[in-house]
Amino acid sequence: MFDFDLLVIGSGPSGQRAAVQAAKLGKRVALCENNARLGGVCMNTGTIPSKTFREAVLHLTGLRQRQFYGQSYHVKENVTIADLIQHCDHVLKTQGEVVRDQLRRNGITVLRGLGRFTGPNEVQVQGEGGDSLVSASFIVLATGTTAAHPPDVEVDGQIVITSDNMFGLHALPRTMTVVGAGVIGVEYASMFAALGVKVTLVDKRHRLLDFVDSEIAESLSYQLRDMGATLRLGEEVAKVQVEASRAVATLKSGKKIASDVLLYSVGRVGTSDSLQLDKAGLEADGRGRIAVDSHFRTKVPHIYAVGDLIGFPALASTSSEQGRLAACHAFGLTAAAMPELLPYGIYSVPEISMVGRHEEELTAAGVPYETGIARYREIVRGVMMGDDSGLLKLLFHRETRQLLGVHIIGTGATELVHIGQAVIAFGGTIDYFIGNVFNYPTFAECYKVAALDGYNKVGRSEGAAALEQGPVA
Repeated sequence: MFDFDLLVIGSGPSGQRAAVQAAKLGKRVALCENNARLGGVCMNTGTIPSKTFREAVLHLTGLRQRQFYGQSYHVKENVTIADLIQHCDHVLKTQGEVVRDQLRRNGITVLRGLGRFTGPNEVQVQGEGGDSLVSASFIVLATGTTAAHPPDVEVDGQIVITSDNMFGLHALPRTMTVVGAGVIGVEYASMFAALGVKVTLVDKRHRLLDFVDSEIAESLSYQLRDMGATLRLGEEVAKVQVEASRAVATLKSGKKIASDVLLYSVGRVGTSDSLQLDKAGLEADGRGRIAVDSHFRTKVPHIYAVGDLIGFPALASTSSEQGRLAACHAFGLTAAAMPELLPYGIYSVPEISMVGRHEEELTAAGVPYETGIARYREIVRGVMMGDDSGLLKLLFHRETRQLLGVHIIGTGATELVHIGQAVIAFGGTIDYFIGNVFNYPTFAECYKVAALDGYNKVGRSEGAAALEQGPVA
């Protein structure tokens, strides 16, 4: 007999979902969390704080209203880091209570402390009140990741920082260098640029976000520069030093960039060092990640790993689903596999979202496609919201008109993308958008405008003949 049917280590989206799913199946479940606040990296340093920070930036700077009231308009003059963190604290407190209540309602035992293996089925929990030893038939590892940085660079949390200690800043910097133009780097670079901070973004790649549709990435680059950011693309940092309370980044090209704060955003590594994986017959790779099969099982069959700890796609949304599927498999419940069609959201300023394939992929695959574009400045809702730079792009098969991809930059992009996701998932065509009615005025109207734009591009006679035959999946 074991103490629990399932023990989950980590209370982020994947850990929560695994625990709740097992509890719904009537199993005895425990969840181990070392942080003071439940919710894992997602709640403490990652998704929720950063996205809340973004909303606070947009509100307090009045960025969305500047089309109406002028470029100097601010809701609050002299925005401070305390203003931004106050907004975040309120959201985190509320969501923390939601998570705690969810676990309580489902009868899940919460173990406070650091969990580490002492055997394949045994975990020692080291907490403030002492150590305890618990055992379980199945174990799910959901410990997430921590920010990476070069080992020779000291992160002090004030001058040289990572996204994990972003919210420990005492003051809003006047200048900032962001090293690494991945998703996190671009998000924070754009937020601080919107605050009026002079941001320099450095990355050895020659374009931003190389997995994003090139037209969308170019639009983001333009808007970052328009906010005053400097992009040093194709450049690599050779060393970082702190001189006279400022960070000085020396590039391999010989350039030097001095700033009040330097943010390292060069990827993340799995939080697996403290688990004592060898005691369970497991090991992690060089980035702390754990290998799993299609059911999220490790090489030890009763131990599963989910979420950012296993690497790509490392999204809160997919992590949550991985946790559910792992629990289902452990207890023999048949569940649908993780879908291949995943929406992506980048919470930069402006935000970006996409689903399906982009132009470069379709070109490489030799697919005859066409595009349809709707610009926010042509949509009443866009004008009302003060967003004249957003756009929605549809990619569809030229012959069948099947929708292949949706790419959006602008207000509400991460919400709007789900309409396209549903149509792609069901094999639909752009005829759906042409033949249906959308609420007016809404951003959803972009789909109809973009579909009509694409329809016009394939030619009047060709398009008319196709429409007479009806939608083709």
